[in-house]
Amino acid sequence: MTQLDVRPQAADTDAASGGMRAKGLSGNSVGLLGSAVIGVSTVAPVYCLTSTLGSTAGEVGVQMPAVFLAGFLPMLLVAFAYRELNRVMPDCGTSFTWTVKAFGPGVGWMCGWGLVIATIIVLSNLAGVATSYFWLLAGEITGSESVAALDGNRAVHILTCLALIAVATVISYRGMTATKGVQYALVALQLVVLAVFVAMAFGKAGTPDFPTSADFSWSWLNPFAVQSFGAFTAGLSLSIFMYWGWDACLTANEETSGSSRTPGRAALVAMVVLVGSYLATGVAAQMVVGSGDQGLGLANPETSDNVFAALAGPVMGPALGILLFVAVLASAAASLQTTFIPVARTVLAMSTYEALPASYARVHPRFRTPGRATVTAGVATGVFYTLMTLVSEHVLVDTIYALGLMICFYYALTAFACAWYFRAELLRSGRDLVFKGLFPVVGGVLLAAVFAKTLVDMWDPAYGSGSSVLGVGSVFVIGVGLLALGLVIMSVMRWRNPAFFRGEVLTASTPALVAKD
Repeated sequence: MTQLDVRPQAADTDAASGGMRAKGLSGNSVGLLGSAVIGVSTVAPVYCLTSTLGSTAGEVGVQMPAVFLAGFLPMLLVAFAYRELNRVMPDCGTSFTWTVKAFGPGVGWMCGWGLVIATIIVLSNLAGVATSYFWLLAGEITGSESVAALDGNRAVHILTCLALIAVATVISYRGMTATKGVQYALVALQLVVLAVFVAMAFGKAGTPDFPTSADFSWSWLNPFAVQSFGAFTAGLSLSIFMYWGWDACLTANEETSGSSRTPGRAALVAMVVLVGSYLATGVAAQMVVGSGDQGLGLANPETSDNVFAALAGPVMGPALGILLFVAVLASAAASLQTTFIPVARTVLAMSTYEALPASYARVHPRFRTPGRATVTAGVATGVFYTLMTLVSEHVLVDTIYALGLMICFYYALTAFACAWYFRAELLRSGRDLVFKGLFPVVGGVLLAAVFAKTLVDMWDPAYGSGSSVLGVGSVFVIGVGLLALGLVIMSVMRWRNPAFFRGEVLTASTPALVAKD
């Protein structure tokens, strides 16, 4: 389809905004509720729970709910940093744009790369989970084990996965209105089914059908009871992954009504919904089957990477259990669609500011979406998942662990960028000191500590799935290798587009604009 190049020339930029440029996106397409729904949908709570409940329980045991709370804290603090930065710079480049203006082009480019590559990893895992549940659901509906077993056929699995990625790419390509319209029903379905699961799990906990049940204890909410710091950081890395995606509210800011305030508020609403859902589900699941590694226990290695597939029937029964399969499929499919929002708009912004090739700065004249960036993200996701599936049987586990590294990297940089950008205002009022300085710095330090500890731990092949490359843990190879790839691509772009890297396009250390109510 024909694309429209809307990138303005340098002379057309607003000097007062330090070189910030319009992108040509469709404004006022999303309100507060729609923005919050997009945030929740991108996180994909049911998908996150089924893929990480078991892994987290395996790392920290019954302290799994406490780790969920611990992971929420830095995310909440960083969310305040996003809110403050968005108030003065509602730009769809978010982390990329803000860190460029705080720390300069090099740091900003790598921050943008961290967001992009984290999103590609998430998209590939979402597609993989959606594929698995597609065939599991087909098997349940048809009553055929051979149909359900098709997911184990590598060729069928990859082809189905690629088809789902293609469908999600097309929907995202067609615009924010189409994306928003699908999400209301899918998010509502997820939350309703989770509520039913939690209620039934509470009701069946302690019954003879569940011999591994555990009585609730307030100590489950004590993060200091985790046996080792290494186990805590591994669990925290998984917990942080479970909250990733709320910032999709911010990357859609140029398409949101009240772009300077609504996205920040929507992000906080999404965070509250998520932490409530995670705590309720984690406690209920632990009460009904325990966190052990035997039977239906959450840490059983045979089921820990897909907990709801094992618990759907026993907890909810054959009929309602199918709803849980539907919810996981809907969660992964919905998030697969909305997760294109942050990656496509970050790439659009990077291209608009000449940090990537100019062709990615074009938007579709009818749908007003970054069409080429969206399609490229879809292709990259398909290639990444296919290659990782062919190379490693443990790709889902290892990429999730590696994802935690990427998330900590760009969230921490953004948090520090907030405090540095507003450094001249921190003593102006108590509010400025807390929300622009203290909260972002504490959140950034917490995430930086997790990043450093995870970097050390993942060198060990035992970290993650236990696979290795030349004696080095595969999680380390995936995480560090992808960050190193960003340095290589940045070097190429520095040679091709030197103006951006000389600070001539998007300027650093520009005084903050005055936020309008």
